[in-house]
Amino acid sequence: MGPRSEPGSRPCHNAAGELRVVVADDQALVRTGLRVVLESEPGLAFAGEAEDGEQAIGMVRAARPDLVLLDIQMPRLDGLTAARRILAEPAPPKVIMMTTFGTDENLYAALRAGVSGFVLKTSPPEQLVAALRAAAAGDALIDPAVTTRLIAAFAGRSDPAAPPELAGLSDRHLDMVRLVARGLTDRQIAATLSLPEPQVSGAVAELLDRLGLFDRAQIVVLAYESGLAGRAGSTR
Repeated sequence: MGPRSEPGSRPCHNAAGELRVVVADDQALVRTGLRVVLESEPGLAFAGEAEDGEQAIGMVRAARPDLVLLDIQMPRLDGLTAARRILAEPAPPKVIMMTTFGTDENLYAALRAGVSGFVLKTSPPEQLVAALRAAAAGDALIDPAVTTRLIAAFAGRSDPAAPPELAGLSDRHLDMVRLVARGLTDRQIAATLSLPEPQVSGAVAELLDRLGLFDRAQIVVLAYESGLAGRAGSTR
């Protein structure tokens, strides 16, 4: 999987206890709208903006934000390449990709590069804020519409051999891997499996520890690389 630093390698929050966010999008109107959302949300702070991937990398180095919102399609240097370079930096920020549905290959490649989530550019502000807070907490929020595209892209592939990381997992744990890969939150997984939400949260944390992963985005990558996300199961 792609480069990823462990949680805690970069101190989250500024002196005021706010999460600092850099926004990168080639459309000025989008950047302005995102700035308004960030400046009106308690606990979040606008740390700078960029209109292409090259500027985004420079802004991240200068501002040292906690989080970066990157459009996947930008001029000069696209968001995917920028994300790879940002995440290769020492103690990188968390990166969330914004998409209007680029190619499926780009979406999956971004996950492998280590991004912490996807949001649609048409998502409501609360979805964007939830994705930022999830990434800061070491989780991942991937819009279900994005996971639908990923599932479609991988559905026709022949299932590879199950990786050793999945060996010995119970059916219930495998169900949770599938549901995380579909972008469901702990609350949604709890409702799907008829379990208490705290039990699901504990089970996901146990999965991360057992699989040697840092956050939910890495579970998504593992699920697709193993073929588990596109394979029929009790949760499908």
